[in-house]
Amino acid sequence: MIYILIPIFNEEGNVANLHRELSTVLPNEEKMFVFSDDGSTDKTIELLKSHFSNTNFTILGDGVNRGPGYAFNTGFEWVLVNSKNIENDIVITMEADCTSDIAILTHMLGINRMGYDLVLASVYAQGGGFDSTSFFRKFMSAVANLMFRFLFDLKVLTLSSFYRVYNVSLLDKIKKNYPAIITEYGFICMLEVLVKAIKQNAKIVEVPMLLKSKNRVGKSKMKVFKTTMAYFRFLLFKKK
Repeated sequence: MIYILIPIFNEEGNVANLHRELSTVLPNEEKMFVFSDDGSTDKTIELLKSHFSNTNFTILGDGVNRGPGYAFNTGFEWVLVNSKNIENDIVITMEADCTSDIAILTHMLGINRMGYDLVLASVYAQGGGFDSTSFFRKFMSAVANLMFRFLFDLKVLTLSSFYRVYNVSLLDKIKKNYPAIITEYGFICMLEVLVKAIKQNAKIVEVPMLLKSKNRVGKSKMKVFKTTMAYFRFLLFKKK
């Protein structure tokens, strides 16, 4: 089974396009869409139920807004409970705002099946990039990535992208060795789970991706200053 896990928060403007992109993805695979809602207050849930009614899907969440890390952890925990074949099942995570490049998903899945535990879509890998992002955001992202790669001795180029392919067996291993797969509720959650995966000796590889910011309806949910402070806090208190 392939679980496509997507954290959701007030994405009513993107649901129709998200459905259009996902409706034909991986047609020959057994898959389930897992939407982990982070307390949406608009028509996101209603639209998800309408657009995905003919697919295998579930919507998680208790109506409280806590952050993408909590939404991801809720989704991962649900998958671990519901997976019938932990050793062979896969989780694909991606953004809800259609900025993930669906065209490379088949390639990412193929690489995963070559024996990699975690496949990262990377704007920093050769051939990747941004179609439309502010200089300030690019600069902050590059500085944070450089700093954390050096201090944590990370060999990968991208640290925070949502767009990934995980073996469920890797998530199960992380769960067995930590109190939770993810404890950080903010956007730094992707760095947290990456560090934990590396400490479990996961086989990790990156593939280039063009971040399609122009596809997004509305603004990014990430607050640059708040996220930057979270990175520094993680650096000071969780480098172990």
